[in-house]
Amino acid sequence: MPGGFGETSQKVLLLLLGGLALGFSGNPLRYRRVFKSLKKDWQEIDRRKLQRAINRLYESHLISFKTKPDGAVELELNREGRKIALRYKFDEMKIPVQKSWDKHWRVILFDIPEEKRQLRDTLRIQLRRLGLRELQKSVFVHPYECRNEIDFLIELYDARRYVRFIEALHIDNELHLKKKFSLL
Repeated sequence: MPGGFGETSQKVLLLLLGGLALGFSGNPLRYRRVFKSLKKDWQEIDRRKLQRAINRLYESHLISFKTKPDGAVELELNREGRKIALRYKFDEMKIPVQKSWDKHWRVILFDIPEEKRQLRDTLRIQLRRLGLRELQKSVFVHPYECRNEIDFLIELYDARRYVRFIEALHIDNELHLKKKFSLL
């Protein structure tokens, strides 16, 4: 788990990443209302464990507190916290397999300079992990819609300027690819 944070801290980061405003105040009714709107697994979290997780995230400078005019305290995810939350989210990400193939190939090309070799190698590993197949050293392909997942990956690694996304109707060795992706 990146950052060495526990499950509760990870959930807090993911909720904040998702845009959920976690507001806390001395008012137990307001506090209960926030948790009532959350999923069941969140309602089962030990409040002391949650408070420790929030304190740890604050001390690690991943979140900040803002006091509202009514006295409520709002948690806000900062840039570094967002990066870590994106990594957690990425660990769970998969490209969904559609029931029927639209006969379009998604081709991802990248040209990353030698001085950024680690980024290049990491991107290759992550594209393979998502199920893309390598056509050439810096060219990957997938038969199903994956633009959101690729965009997410590009943003996570700040690689937008090096990566291109193409949709193609035909690839000259597509019979081989169809076998690899079990499309025959």
